[in-house]
Order: sequence, then C-alpha cells, then structure tokens
Amino acid sequence: MKAAFMPKDQNSYIIETIKAYGKSLMGFIRKQVKSEADAEDILQDVWYQFSNVINAQPIEQTSAWLYRVAKNKILDKHKKRGESLLDDIYKGDDNDDGADLISLLMVEVTTPETAYLRNLFWEQLFIALDELPEEQKQVFIWQELDDLSFEEIVEKTGVKFNTLVSRKRYAVLHLRKRLKQLYKEVVAY
Repeated sequence: MKAAFMPKDQNSYIIETIKAYGKSLMGFIRKQVKSEADAEDILQDVWYQFSNVINAQPIEQTSAWLYRVAKNKILDKHKKRGESLLDDIYKGDDNDDGADLISLLMVEVTTPETAYLRNLFWEQLFIALDELPEEQKQVFIWQELDDLSFEEIVEKTGVKFNTLVSRKRYAVLHLRKRLKQLYKEVVAY
C-alpha cells in the first residue's frame, strides 16, 4: 500500500489499511504516551480521521499520512503538559524573555498565529528530541511528557537516580540550545 489507490469498496480499503498498519502504528504511538488507554484513544482518533478523509480525497502516501496524523495527535496529548515543559526548557536562560514565549504559547484564546506557533514549537521539540541519544531522549519524555517521577523511572529501568538526572540535564541543555533560534524568532514576533 505504498501509493494511493481507491478500490470500489472504500470500506475494504479502510479495513486493509488497518490490517497493514495497525500494529506498527500502535507500537509507534505506545512508545510516546503514558498509558495503553491513551495509545488506544489516539489510534482510534487516527482511524476516525482516516475514514473521514478517505471519503473526501485519495491519500498519496498512506503510511506517511497515518504516522503524521498519529504524531499530531500525540503532540496534542502532550500539549496539555506543555507549561511545565516550557518552564523547564526556558528557565535559566540569560534573560527573562522566556516568560514572553511561554505566555504566547500557552494563551487560552487560539488564533491562527498562536496555533501555528504551538504546532511549530512541538514539531521542533520532537525533531530536537530525535537528535538526542536514546537514553537522554527517553528519560526526558518519561519525565516531562509522561509525567513520571525519577523514582518511578528508577523502578521501571533499574538505572540509578543520579544517572537519570544527569541524562535529563543533558537533554534539557541540548533542547535549550537547539530551540534558542525558534525562541528568538517567536519573542521577536
């Protein structure tokens, strides 16, 4: 199912797509959310959106589309925890403009501009996270996005507390450095 094709029976197409991508998509989602229930909810949202879109237009690259929607749903889930994450990444900067960025990204009224900036931030955050060594990335995700304490991570992994703190520190330093340009552009906005 690499290229788009539309069989006469769209229900068959949806079923075949679910069979082809269901397990791998669930695995992708499960790695990035806190619970099985959250993963199932996100996967259900992806399939619902897929069934709505497929009725309106063909999808060029089904796999890429499904993973992009899943990633967006995961980002939406993580946005609920965004304020403490932003504090962690931007506290300790040389200036106090971090408050400007945080207030801009966390404003309750959504305009096209704030929605764009939020999406841009989360997209850039996940790109920067993917640049980290897996151990640093995972401890950051568990702590900041999945809301696990260091004690819970120690219990889960068997890794020493101080090692986890150090890994998270390196992750935060990398994210600060990597997101600094975005920060400057948004604050200047």
